Amino acid sequence: MNPRTCAALASALIGLTSPLAHAEDAQAPATSAAPAATVQPTPPLIDPDAKASWELVVGPFAYHWSNEDAHKHVYLLGIEREQADNFMWGFSAFQNSFGQPSAYAYYGYTWNNLWNTRFYAKLSGGIIYGYKDQYANKVPFNHDGFGLGIIPAVGYRITPNDAVQIGVLGSAALIFTYNRRF
Repeated sequence: MNPRTCAALASALIGLTSPLAHAEDAQAPATSAAPAATVQPTPPLIDPDAKASWELVVGPFAYHWSNEDAHKHVYLLGIEREQADNFMWGFSAFQNSFGQPSAYAYYGYTWNNLWNTRFYAKLSGGIIYGYKDQYANKVPFNHDGFGLGIIPAVGYRITPNDAVQIGVLGSAALIFTYNRRF
């Protein structure tokens, strides 16, 4: 079930039960033996103050699990749009681990403020282009340089506009990025 559906169901349940709770309070006999328990409001599933934002993603470094001679330095530059409902989409251009120009177009979701901290998690999935020739088998379902990618990531928001993030690149590597909101 997606977050929008969950939010709608939660709102409907709260809306339907609120009149019942008030009706019971009006009919209940007044007693002064014990103070009434206060009901804490349920926090919203979607932050009402959240705004859509753009984010510049710069990836200057990747750490590979194996130390192949063919590995080259990875550079990444991307742009990402996070909607107010935490869904996001983006595009990044990068030089892959084998020195080939590559790109990743994706869609995903961000879980902000994990454990009421500045940590967040992201999961994106999309189309990767650029792994060709002898490196075509490095990306799942690759056909003529086009393959599929799923990238989980965790990050820490240093300020409201600056973050550092680590993404898991399958069984090959970790990518370290700096993200700047604007």
